[in-house]
Amino acid sequence: MEANPMVKKSGAILLSAVMLAALAACSGNADSPSATPGAETNAGQPSAAPQPLSEIPLPIVKEPLEIKYWRANDAKLTASLENFGQMAGYKKKEELTGIKATFTHPPLGQQKDQFNLLISTNELPDIIYYNWADAVGGPEKMIEDGRIIRLNELIDQYAPNLKKIIESDPDVKKQITLDDGTIYMFPLLKLDAVKLNATSGLIMRKDWLDKLGLQPPTTIDEWHAVLKAFKEKDPNGNGKPDELPFTGNWGPGNLTKLHDFTTAFGLIGGFQMLDGKVAYGPIQPQYRDFLETMSVWYKEGLVDPEIMTNDGKAFDYKVTNNLAGSYAGGVFSGMGKYFNLMRKDNPDFNLTGVLGPVAPDGKVYAAFNLENKVLSYGEAITSSASKEKLPYLVQWMDFNYSPIGHELFNYGIEGESYVKEGDGIKFTETITNNPGGLTYDQALASYALSIMDGPINQDPKYLDALLFDDGQREANKQWMKASSELTLPPLRLTTDEASQVSSIMSQVNTYLNETMTAIISGQKPISEFDKMVETIKGMGIDEAVRLHQVALDRYNAK
Repeated sequence: MEANPMVKKSGAILLSAVMLAALAACSGNADSPSATPGAETNAGQPSAAPQPLSEIPLPIVKEPLEIKYWRANDAKLTASLENFGQMAGYKKKEELTGIKATFTHPPLGQQKDQFNLLISTNELPDIIYYNWADAVGGPEKMIEDGRIIRLNELIDQYAPNLKKIIESDPDVKKQITLDDGTIYMFPLLKLDAVKLNATSGLIMRKDWLDKLGLQPPTTIDEWHAVLKAFKEKDPNGNGKPDELPFTGNWGPGNLTKLHDFTTAFGLIGGFQMLDGKVAYGPIQPQYRDFLETMSVWYKEGLVDPEIMTNDGKAFDYKVTNNLAGSYAGGVFSGMGKYFNLMRKDNPDFNLTGVLGPVAPDGKVYAAFNLENKVLSYGEAITSSASKEKLPYLVQWMDFNYSPIGHELFNYGIEGESYVKEGDGIKFTETITNNPGGLTYDQALASYALSIMDGPINQDPKYLDALLFDDGQREANKQWMKASSELTLPPLRLTTDEASQVSSIMSQVNTYLNETMTAIISGQKPISEFDKMVETIKGMGIDEAVRLHQVALDRYNAK
């Protein structure tokens, strides 16, 4: 591995006197590790103005240091390990930095409840990694209540790698800060945002298309024609009319899965941009056209009636028994999984990623923001962390964004989980054909964070190395072509705004989901649309739109 400019072994270079001074000023504890972030002057007095670090010294401490870390566990990791501390990446990080992280994980699926219990106590861990969008009142409330701390000044002093990213990318700087400029976390970053976010979309049986002499559909009318052919022309070849032209996974109990097709009408099934301002898609006139089209599909049997209730097992059955013609899914769980399951017995089985239908203005729109670089997941330092620890904690966190940490947490251990090939990387059979029987995502989870989520800059090379089939690679390329113009950027609502919006939308969402489902399934006529719009307006949707516009104006003013 080549020498890295932002992280160097301490034995390979002597720290300058200036650097030693920079490291001394934040230490005043005689019990602190000996590699302290500060030094004294000749007079025995600490330096008054520490210089910001330009690199992370390794090890960060000379005496072992333990930090307490809370985050949700992940089923991919628990397939072979008990906690994140056993991951090869974190074990190597401990070896390099001298700092051991002791992880606490809530039971799988209970992280929200357990987080709320944790944050109400006075005994917090040093670091919490969480989806801060789920925190009641958001990170602003967590800071206001003294649960987590502001990191701006600490990042300036002790996080050269994250600081460099923030200063070099205006989008990151805008998205990582709260409206008042506060930075509160070391986040999950996707600097190559469009490629890394375009990993899910509409998927179709390519072998069925080929058998029927059809091309992937590009308009809503072509979608109708293809789905009708799937329904009527027996592409699975069993002589039965059992094909399900469009289906879906993890049904929400309603037909909102069909909102994947609202973009064909220039809409999103929620808050969106329209003519340069925030709007609510389901009360726009075009939403009536969407409902009318979907009701025709449903009446003609082109939509699986169980799309509302399918669970993972039911969905797997429909794909692996050659019943499902198209659905929304991801390159891994919606494509790679079924290539592995199906091709041994059916080598002709094939899937392709399909762009959403073209909108009336000739554009293809994404239903979610493909350009978001800073996700709401990240690690924050709590108020329970001692001041003496803070410089070490920040350097330890910043390590993940250094060249060494970047490779470690994206690919794992060189020579074990991956090898370098030119400008790219290739995962070894430890990952792709694991001798212990782990799937590729489970195997990679035992080495790196990239296949899950974590405080890293996710690298597209990891994605390229895992997309083993041409169908997956082509799907990623196709989905990248969609425009994010309809979607909102990551907005921050104040505590009061969030409370008002939540109160309004809890009613709106319940009513919308019930009403759109009833219209599409034929239980209510399309003429109910006007009443639906008036009812939603009566519930206060205009105020919710206004508050989103206010938040958007603040975002744009950053």
